[in-house]
Amino acid sequence: MSVFEYLGVLLSVVIGLGLTHLLTGLSKTIHHRDTLRPYWVQLLWVFNIGLYIVAVWWGMFSWSEQGTWSFLQFLFILLYAVLLFLLASLLFPWDMTPDHDLEEHFWRTRPWFFAVLALARLIDIPETILKEQEGLRGVPSAYMIFALLHLTLAIVAAVTPRRTFHAVYAIVWPVSSVGYVTLTILGQIGG
Repeated sequence: MSVFEYLGVLLSVVIGLGLTHLLTGLSKTIHHRDTLRPYWVQLLWVFNIGLYIVAVWWGMFSWSEQGTWSFLQFLFILLYAVLLFLLASLLFPWDMTPDHDLEEHFWRTRPWFFAVLALARLIDIPETILKEQEGLRGVPSAYMIFALLHLTLAIVAAVTPRRTFHAVYAIVWPVSSVGYVTLTILGQIGG
């Protein structure tokens, strides 16, 4: 077993727990559909964070080429996994009752959720640059614009209670993410 495979087990467990929490919350939402009060913005963020978790988990595979690891490098990557878990855990309460109001839950946890999202982006930037410096993967030219845009939007979302902003941001997030990935793939094909 390589060093990355050994370290990757813990990363996968932590990230997998976040994905499990999202899926459990969705399952409870379906089971309690007659009494639970869903909220479309919150459910869209469940989708967004689910995609984010899967994308980061896939991106972690780039680290498999890293031969040596320091404890600080591992803690840095583990912090990213922990932040992803926290993002997922803030979207659904652990003790979700059949009559839970997911809209009220979203607005109550909103500052924490978006602060953690901003922290995750703050970890993603040096993690992505470090992968490039180690020769593990290239960084698309549009990455910094994309990352700084999402960092800024997450900070604004943490401090603003404007419902219109949050509705638009919940839609802009996946659209811009898919656009970025598409441009990245097209750049790799063309370049």
